Amino acid sequence: MTVPHGSTVLAVAQEIGPGLAKAALAGRVDGRLVDLRQPLETDAAIEIVTSKDPDGGKVIRHSAEHVMADAVKRLFPNAQVDAGRSDHSEKFQYDFLVDEPFTPEDVERIEKTMLDIVAENAGFERLVVSREEARRRFSEMGEELKLQRLEDIPEGDEITLFQHGDFVDLCRGPHVQRAEQIGAVRLLETSGSYFRGDENGPKLQRIYGTAFANRKELKAHLKRIEEAKERDHRRVGTALDLYYIDSDIAPGTPFYLPKGMTVYNELQNYVRSLYPRFGFEEVMTPQLCRSELFKNSGHYRMFKEDMYFFEGEDESEEMGVKATNCPCHCALFGSRKRSYRDLPLRLAEFSRLHRNERSGTLTGLARVRSFAQDDAHVFCEPDQVIPEVHRFFEMLEETYQLLGLGGVHMAVSTRPDDFLGEPADWDVAEKTLVEAVEGAGYSCKIKEGEAVFYAPKVECDFEDVLGRTWTLGTIQIDMAMPERFGLQYVGRDGAMHQPSMLHRAVLGSLERFLAIYIEHTGGDFPFWLAPIQVAILPISERQLEYGERVATRLSEAGVRAQLDERSETLGFKIREAEVQKIPLMLVLGDKELEDGTVTPRLRHAKKQSRDATDLESLVAELAEAVGERRALPLS
Repeated sequence: MTVPHGSTVLAVAQEIGPGLAKAALAGRVDGRLVDLRQPLETDAAIEIVTSKDPDGGKVIRHSAEHVMADAVKRLFPNAQVDAGRSDHSEKFQYDFLVDEPFTPEDVERIEKTMLDIVAENAGFERLVVSREEARRRFSEMGEELKLQRLEDIPEGDEITLFQHGDFVDLCRGPHVQRAEQIGAVRLLETSGSYFRGDENGPKLQRIYGTAFANRKELKAHLKRIEEAKERDHRRVGTALDLYYIDSDIAPGTPFYLPKGMTVYNELQNYVRSLYPRFGFEEVMTPQLCRSELFKNSGHYRMFKEDMYFFEGEDESEEMGVKATNCPCHCALFGSRKRSYRDLPLRLAEFSRLHRNERSGTLTGLARVRSFAQDDAHVFCEPDQVIPEVHRFFEMLEETYQLLGLGGVHMAVSTRPDDFLGEPADWDVAEKTLVEAVEGAGYSCKIKEGEAVFYAPKVECDFEDVLGRTWTLGTIQIDMAMPERFGLQYVGRDGAMHQPSMLHRAVLGSLERFLAIYIEHTGGDFPFWLAPIQVAILPISERQLEYGERVATRLSEAGVRAQLDERSETLGFKIREAEVQKIPLMLVLGDKELEDGTVTPRLRHAKKQSRDATDLESLVAELAEAVGERRALPLS
């Protein structure tokens, strides 16, 4: 199809047909989501996004976000509007500077006013303005916070406003054509926040909401939200005695309890078990380094506000707490002369890392200040990059299959606005990653401008039981850091060459992974990972001594067992084991005592899962399942 230069995506939809044009919410130009009213400057592959498209809901929620801000301004004219949300995959939000926190009654009024605004069915208009025009508008409206947000936009970038009715805001879009395309809305909750996440800045009020094309979709989503609350890792983690956080003592840093530490160690042990087969060697590098290391890596310039620095022995010495392992691994590589015979050199590390996350962003285990990663770096020759990426996929697939993580999708995130290295090197690295993903048999989505400052990245996204998408494993090609550290190896031709450097994580941050995995499983961990694998339940005191022998025998075989010695009914003990999500219960009565047997009962089973079984036979089965990280032999 041919359209005049400067035509919009909406004009393309109108050329195709009036029905499509009416249903259109946004467009994709060469895979990038754009507003319908954005002019087309070059030849491109164009797709029309409707409510049936996965991105359609994002556009609806983004537009509902503006409708909510409009409603707040109508009800609270003195409120200042800060920024909305960048990720609209599930919900929207806005932060407001108001005199008093919003009450539940306020939220009800805001939602009702939103419905009135939707019924008005105003069109959304995209306005491209100069910086001076934007500054004039927001100054006249008294939007001081918005003026500060305006200054965050780099010089030379296009400044766009979106307006529906009398409401206007600074925004890149995209937005729906008309307000009535927001078929159903619901405000969810409020919370406090800080401007730019800085606890020293103004205290704001945040309102969360969600929106869909129709009420049926909204109802289904609200049902998922209720289930998500039940699975919230903060609630489940507390109920299962896995960890707790004391914000008065150590904000953003978890206290792991014995059960939580068991799960944590088992995850680390599993990843370590893969090292010999995949050629990784484990190292440990310093927690504290002089700031020169981070200046050399680029973290001092690009990441300083997220790190902890302090003065050393004298004023001339500045020390930094390690926030990531890569600078130290570069230093380790450069500590001696390397040859192509040493490559690929695969270095793995589980050190504690510390980042200065803002108080307003801390969320249970999902966002913390102290954490560990299943982190590794691969130094290799350029022609070894794609084989190494494929080895990563093999490692990832094996791990996710073991953990029951399905629905994995691959994406490559590309160069952000502010980055280290040369654009040409980024172009090569991005192309290489896309080729590696597609060569491994995956389809490859592109996440424009979402890479970190030092390297493009393959992101492995999986969908949990609630339909939410999370990024877990990542692998990156770093063309900046090897050059900044002057890393060299003697090549096959006898000359010196710069190695390629890959950053690799299968689970990512263990803390964040645990948060996601607890919610995915609801705390029902696989048998090999469960903190308590077997509950031993004597019916009466007569079987207590036998129960102790059973517990000892299981422990000797490497099975984590817990004897319930309480003088309670068997029904009570079974319910308690169910609540603690212990996978297997062994019931001991007089017959079991006499015969030297146990009666197994799986969690969730309404009755025993097998007749009385010889103790030694069952111990051998369970020990084998634990050692091989397999499912329960009874399931």
